[in-house]
Amino acid sequence: MLRSVLLATALSALTLGAAQAQTAVKIGVLGDRSGVYSDISGEGSVVAARLAVEDFAKLDPSVKVEIVSADHQNKPDVGAALARQWYDRDGVDMVIDGVTSSVALAINQVTREKNKAFIDTGAGTADLTGPQCTPNTVHWVYDTVALANGTGGAMVKRGGDTWFFLTADYVFGQTLQRDTSTVVTKNGGKVVGSVKTPFPTADFSSFLLQAQGSGAKVIGLANAGGDTINAIKQAGEFGITEGGQALAGLLVFSSDVYSLGTKVAQGLVLTEPFYWDLTDGTRAFSDRFAKQMNGRKPTANHAGVYAGILHYLKAAAALKDVKDGAKTVAKMKEMPTDDPLFGKGTIRVDGRKIHDMYLFEVKKPAESKGPWDLYKTLATIPGNEVFRPLNEGGCPLVKG
Repeated sequence: MLRSVLLATALSALTLGAAQAQTAVKIGVLGDRSGVYSDISGEGSVVAARLAVEDFAKLDPSVKVEIVSADHQNKPDVGAALARQWYDRDGVDMVIDGVTSSVALAINQVTREKNKAFIDTGAGTADLTGPQCTPNTVHWVYDTVALANGTGGAMVKRGGDTWFFLTADYVFGQTLQRDTSTVVTKNGGKVVGSVKTPFPTADFSSFLLQAQGSGAKVIGLANAGGDTINAIKQAGEFGITEGGQALAGLLVFSSDVYSLGTKVAQGLVLTEPFYWDLTDGTRAFSDRFAKQMNGRKPTANHAGVYAGILHYLKAAAALKDVKDGAKTVAKMKEMPTDDPLFGKGTIRVDGRKIHDMYLFEVKKPAESKGPWDLYKTLATIPGNEVFRPLNEGGCPLVKG
């Protein structure tokens, strides 16, 4: 009898010890599930998150992860309210995705207030690592400065020295125009005009006519997702590129080019940090992703969700507690990043994730071997060249 009691006590202690050793993490995927950015974000971000959790479990089963998701509808007030509810009531430790800059800035502030963690993978504004930087946010994937340096710099060097912008009328479009204009003028070019377009909008005809009438060599599309697709399609209908003007898609995802087709998008120059067909690692992940997404390949945002969660979970495993968001993010910055989609990298003190970017050109139909065979690589741009220097962003976390 005594032996049985001792054995039961020992087993109970072992069970309790195992339970105590397990770190519980709850992650909220907060993106656009129904609007113009749903192909960039949407269900694909949730699939990418689950794949990251699945892969990390093979490395370290001591971290128990729960994924929840919601649609912020591209509205800052909705995004902020959802993040607040998740943090206050639902026990979410980290929010990821955040596509749409105005929403990401709202999530950024709530996250700092609640001392949780936010990994922005979908929104572009470089202000997240500039004046709006916090100890609780990491900016993965890309930003408006990197896009400007990549596409803007390349177009000027190719002779596109006069620009007219079609700019989505919210913080992302305005920031992208600002940062690209800086690169254009720095490289000897000139901005001859711009027009703000409603976000979102289906009809770009009047705006394209203004751009056409400006005589600018380059029409810069400071928009994304469905807006970019509509603008490029309608520019084709107006014969703008046939008339000698070039289109610069300042934020273009592979899903956009897939929707347009190579016949419409051929020759478009763009900058991305990820493409499904870059390496064995990107191809293997993309094949797994496509099996759950009816054959669709992942966007750079989806890749960022996967890679960002992997790195966050590494920090969680090291700390064994993620309740202090700033402490968790500090651990992420301390650890070098390494994953099959972005390779080796670092996270700076301002929260900027550093990795290479790629200058791509959309293939001609005759060059493409299939519906997702979209890009040829023009150049690899080192991360320390394409992202803004640490001391130029105005982040209050940067000393000196």
